[in-house]
Amino acid sequence: MDLGILWWLAPPVVVTLVAIAWVTWAGKARGSVDPEVAAERMARALRKEHPGQKVTGPAATRPRDRSTGIAVRPSRGE
Repeated sequence: MDLGILWWLAPPVVVTLVAIAWVTWAGKARGSVDPEVAAERMARALRKEHPGQKVTGPAATRPRDRSTGIAVRPSRGE
């Protein structure tokens, strides 16, 4: 089996490995956050009321049309 044809994969693999190493190093260089401080921030964020959480009442439900299994296009109003 000739593996010479796979040499075109070498540059992307090298670039990917260098990027992984750089991101790992950059993430550690910033320093770490105290786990207790992070937990407190998360707790505050979860207690905060968000606009999407407001309950206004039950949603109006429309009665479902019984499916016949046949696709029917609406008329064009002719």
